[in-house]
Amino acid sequence: MSSDNNKKPKNQTEESFLDQALRPSSWDEYIGQKHIKDNVKILLKAAEERGHVPEHVLFYGPPGLGKTTLAHLIAKETGKQIKITSGPAIEKVGDLASILTNLSPGDIIFIDEIHRLNKMVEEILYPAMESGVLDIIIGKGPSARTIQLDLPPFTLIAATTRVALVSSPLRSRFSGGVFRLEFYTNEEIAEIVKRSSKLLDVILNEEALKEIAQRSRFTPRTANYFLKRCRDYAQVNKKELDKDTVKSALHMLSVDEIGLNSSDRKFLEVLIQKFNGGPVGLKTIAAALSEEEATVEEVIEPYLIQLGLLERTARGRVATEKAYMHMGFDIPENLQKKLI
Repeated sequence: MSSDNNKKPKNQTEESFLDQALRPSSWDEYIGQKHIKDNVKILLKAAEERGHVPEHVLFYGPPGLGKTTLAHLIAKETGKQIKITSGPAIEKVGDLASILTNLSPGDIIFIDEIHRLNKMVEEILYPAMESGVLDIIIGKGPSARTIQLDLPPFTLIAATTRVALVSSPLRSRFSGGVFRLEFYTNEEIAEIVKRSSKLLDVILNEEALKEIAQRSRFTPRTANYFLKRCRDYAQVNKKELDKDTVKSALHMLSVDEIGLNSSDRKFLEVLIQKFNGGPVGLKTIAAALSEEEATVEEVIEPYLIQLGLLERTARGRVATEKAYMHMGFDIPENLQKKLI
């Protein structure tokens, strides 16, 4: 049997390589989030001058804004190894103990989606973060005893998309700071796409660049995804990657000129046509869309609210004047009363 069968598919390997290649490798290459960059730079510099490891840091914000990238940058700036895991992956206390006891002095451990950490594991993490010790209970009942293991100095960098679900005791132990990542401006997204196009060896004119940027939902991950799909479309159809090609490629992905996808448009269409633009409750509209309430509330609605297409009032969800105009519906005379 050929050894090629054990290899990853070429396209999967290439995609993983591209994602790594597009990740900034220095602070100068990291575009946006200036307030976080400035704070983290000072944190790292001060720790280096004192000869200490940097303090623990928590990043939070919507997906795709660069939380993992920041963790990798901190590891590169400090010259230390980074061990990557996630909240759901650490199921038992033994899993956490295995990770922490195998760290070298100064190593960085990155825990993504830390709000999904098991509560028993979280309790063990407290003394590890504060005092650098790991308390392990051996046995059960009257014969149970506690062993305290000293850990090498380490830095915990955590990330979450739902900071409200991170317990207050855990949040307070991030002495290096708790930082919120903001959405990017179209200008910042355009800079990111420009840099990515050079790394991918893609020729992209200014109009095409702006077209991708304005549809990218203010999110670098989405922008890079669109760039790669537009590149594929242009390559297969033997076209130049200009504004028209970008429009055609993104039309195939059901992404309109302001970044709404088919789910977003369906939401607005149902809200306006079936429920006269609202107000309507979350359960009702989720049932009408055949979607889970959490999906509607956490995936579909935030971007619509950000663009000013939707308002959450005390009585329910209401489509705004901007939503009617974008979807091509007549604006009702009583719209202002609904928004109160």
